[in-house]
Amino acid sequence: MNQPITTPELPPAAPRGLCTDCGVSRMQNAKACGSACQFIAPDYPALEAQVHGRARDPGRNPDELHFGPFRTMLRARLKTPAEGAQWTGITTRLAEKLLEASAVDAVLTMAPDPDDKWKPMPVLVTRAEGMAACRGMRMGYAPLLALLEPAAAAGHKRIAIIGIPCQVYALRSIEKSLGFERIFVIGTPCSDNTTTENFHHFLSLLDENPDSITYLEFRADYQVELRFADGRNRTIPFLALPISQLSPDFFPLTCRSCVDYTNVLADITVGYMAGRGEQWLLVRNQRGAELLAMLGDELHTEAPSSAGKRASAVKGFLANTERAAGGLPLRRMPNWLRPIVSWLMPRIGPRGVEFARTRVEMKACESVVHLRREHPARLKNMLPEHVWKLVAPYGLTPTPEERPAPPRR
Repeated sequence: MNQPITTPELPPAAPRGLCTDCGVSRMQNAKACGSACQFIAPDYPALEAQVHGRARDPGRNPDELHFGPFRTMLRARLKTPAEGAQWTGITTRLAEKLLEASAVDAVLTMAPDPDDKWKPMPVLVTRAEGMAACRGMRMGYAPLLALLEPAAAAGHKRIAIIGIPCQVYALRSIEKSLGFERIFVIGTPCSDNTTTENFHHFLSLLDENPDSITYLEFRADYQVELRFADGRNRTIPFLALPISQLSPDFFPLTCRSCVDYTNVLADITVGYMAGRGEQWLLVRNQRGAELLAMLGDELHTEAPSSAGKRASAVKGFLANTERAAGGLPLRRMPNWLRPIVSWLMPRIGPRGVEFARTRVEMKACESVVHLRREHPARLKNMLPEHVWKLVAPYGLTPTPEERPAPPRR
């Protein structure tokens, strides 16, 4: 019997600048990077219209300025959480349901490398039981799209992809040339990535026995949750994280200048930001609605809540980022005050949807600051018009040289 998971051998990555190794450079037409990469000259309005039938429209729903086109926004959890899942396992269960229903022939996703549980390994999953091995979070660059050619060569006509924004943007850019009958895209939000080696260093700063950490999650209550092999749980307030002990380039410029936190070109986005302890779903188009319907009574849903105000948090983040001289944001808060603020933030800070808006605006400010410092000539091509609208309330406006260039058609 065929194995439920295969790990095709992939070609090496071509050398690129501002690259997260989405996998396109490893494909037969490696030059497709020039038109597919979101870090060259992204055209979000065109691809949003291609994928969703329309571009984002804040007049239709003000939150589309922040989160991109969507039909429905929900807070959700599986009624029976999946063991070993990062949250309750919605993303994994969606992929399982597609395979169980034969709606797809294969799912392109990540599993842990056999030699390193935190390192992502691109895999093709062809049976639902294979998805259990893909649960949980990985950290590191992962050439997911390099699996497209092995998937086609294996005869798969309908596929699903679980990807982060830079992977999904590139996929949508080349989707029409791939020849698949149907592609479902389950997207997860992504703020920052780093190398697996850097991540191991980060873990070593969090606990004296980092190898015993089995789970790490940045939660919407301003806490990082750790779980350990012996069953222990531990939480660390964001303000207590050892950020000052990380190298300035811990997060690459690609991540520090990314403008797509919420994976706007996915069919459905599944993340944590507005979940307040549960997951946050953005159903973006008809395919996303089909995916949600597949879960049926397995899923508990409710309207997301929102509380607090984001302006002061974003202003503080912007000031810290500007002081950092290209590195990670600097914090000037005295140590004695941090426990107090850490206690207050989950109670009076931005929560729910307002927390999600806060993070999107922080990322937009970060993109402007870092590109101005490190690649000013790229601003007019890399930053879409909607990003300038997000940062305008904080005094960031484009100079004539920075105004977005007309999109290439």
